Amino acid sequence: MPFVARAFLTLLVVIDPVGLMPIFMTLTGKYTPAQQDRIAQRAVIVAGGILVVFALIGNGLLRYLGISIEAFQIAAGLLLLKIAVDMVFAQRERETAEEEQEAYLRDDISVFPLAIPLIAGPGTLASLLILTTEVNGRSFGMVILLSVVVVVLGIAYIVFRLSKRLASAFGQTGINVVTRVLGVLLSALAVQYVLTGVMSAAQLLIKAT
Repeated sequence: MPFVARAFLTLLVVIDPVGLMPIFMTLTGKYTPAQQDRIAQRAVIVAGGILVVFALIGNGLLRYLGISIEAFQIAAGLLLLKIAVDMVFAQRERETAEEEQEAYLRDDISVFPLAIPLIAGPGTLASLLILTTEVNGRSFGMVILLSVVVVVLGIAYIVFRLSKRLASAFGQTGINVVTRVLGVLLSALAVQYVLTGVMSAAQLLIKAT
């Protein structure tokens, strides 16, 4: 699969704008349409800033901590597999009960919990870091990856803006079906990450011996 398609599919599945739609509607139900638009804009912009910064410094952070790419691929794959299983069973939780309660009490929910951890959550950051390792520091590859990030976030913004219409069209059952299908795709990507990490680690061990 070409890198652009794989990056787009990975980020779209992990962020899952359709799955976030009911949460966005619940958190912003008391606001006017204009306020909901501003909340959606700010959430996407803040999440985008976080993802861009993480893409640029993530690899350096791994090297500083002494974490190999292979170890990170395995760990990220397992994390994404857990998220995928939750998606398949329509039990995806991106925030704790305490975080959810705090979200209802906050006036500005665009940064927390929408931008973090709903959009730029652990699964998204882990996936992004794996993708940055594939571009291997090449400027053109990084530009392509960041462009994919912008496109996926743009889709998330559109889904948020059309949330009421889409929710009426899909219904809760339709949303669960879409989430489950994306969960199956994500589980396959997660297993592939684990296999790639294990095979790379095994090759390094063979060379070392």
